[in-house]
Amino acid sequence: VAAASPVSQLGRAYIYAIHGYLSEMLFTTIVLDHTWTFHGVTSLWPLLVYGSCGLALERIFLFVRESCCLLTRCTFYTLCIYLWQFCTGFLLHCFDACPWDYSDFRFNVKGIITLEYFLFWFVGSLLLERLVISNALRLRLGEPWRPEKRDFPRFELKDD
Repeated sequence: VAAASPVSQLGRAYIYAIHGYLSEMLFTTIVLDHTWTFHGVTSLWPLLVYGSCGLALERIFLFVRESCCLLTRCTFYTLCIYLWQFCTGFLLHCFDACPWDYSDFRFNVKGIITLEYFLFWFVGSLLLERLVISNALRLRLGEPWRPEKRDFPRFELKDD
């Protein structure tokens, strides 16, 4: 039996993308809309944003986990999330494809980010490190599942 191998970078990006997408939907419907009907509005672009940002935060986690306390790491993650959101949002905005708009918020920067969500991003980065990144890095995949090879009875026509 071959040793289990780590999940690929693409596989982990998928995990981070799905986690971010689901978190966005939950945040939008529960916190902003105050309903449990889950009528969140988004697009496919956040999947790329969350997946790529998750990989970047994973690298940061591996680099600073031994040298910084949790509070410092989460603050740094939050600042990186803001930078990532601003850069990707600015790029998407150039193509009129940015699905979020914070122009109505008091502390917004070009409508692409809002400082009013700092606490949410901070808590989100804490959950991301503790629940998602640390476990995604520990995931191992063994050999692909294959059904057991069984001998099935053969039915033949025989000459009488």
